[in-house]
Amino acid sequence: MKHGSLFSGIGGFDLAAEWMGWENVFHCEWNPFGQKVLKHYWPHSISYNDITKTDFSIHRGTIDIITGGFPCQPYSSAGKRLGKEDERHLWPEMLRAIREIQPTWIVGENVLGLVNWNGGMVFEEVQADLETEGYEVQPYVLPAASVGAPHVRQRVWFVAHSKNIGRENALENGELERGRFRQSYQRNVWHSFPSVSPICTGDDGFSDRLDNITFSKWRNESIKAGGNAIVPQVVYQIFKAIELYNNQKTKP
Repeated sequence: MKHGSLFSGIGGFDLAAEWMGWENVFHCEWNPFGQKVLKHYWPHSISYNDITKTDFSIHRGTIDIITGGFPCQPYSSAGKRLGKEDERHLWPEMLRAIREIQPTWIVGENVLGLVNWNGGMVFEEVQADLETEGYEVQPYVLPAASVGAPHVRQRVWFVAHSKNIGRENALENGELERGRFRQSYQRNVWHSFPSVSPICTGDDGFSDRLDNITFSKWRNESIKAGGNAIVPQVVYQIFKAIELYNNQKTKP
């Protein structure tokens, strides 16, 4: 599978794709610290900066799955919840990238506040937009605790599959969902994993040896990056479900 990530942050989607053995073809992140992290761990991937100024047409028909945690600040209960009036409302840019790339699969992520912002307008709009583009869509609410993490971290996940490829109605009929997210976890896996963004304790997964970053700068930026990041163990389960579906689809 060939994977490309949008709003890549510090590479949560990219890390899960690597665990799957997939190829990380490109990532797109405007934040300088995030760019350094991505280039450090995936130096061979194409690195894009500002999504609003990037033409993704070069990847049309060559990417199997596009992922992206489009900015959550416009809908988060921790902010002003300006929604579409917020300059960080960038779902339309992700949709444009999807139109240009035309991937088989899409996985989008956002905060739970998206569900009830303005009566669920953007929550419904994301699904309607993808359906208009020829995808069948299924939203899920999956917390970090669902994979044994010692914190809840509720998130909305949009999983979409092109109706033009493979069997139709796979998501509608529950083929992706049935039994795919069921897995037992040992809580000791998370024993040394921080339940909140660490300052100098625990292993936050970020390198403290990135070029041209002082320790204090690394600490501050890693705390912010960790707060914005997805939990890769969650999306890893989604990826495994997608691969399982793909493998079953190819069986005679």
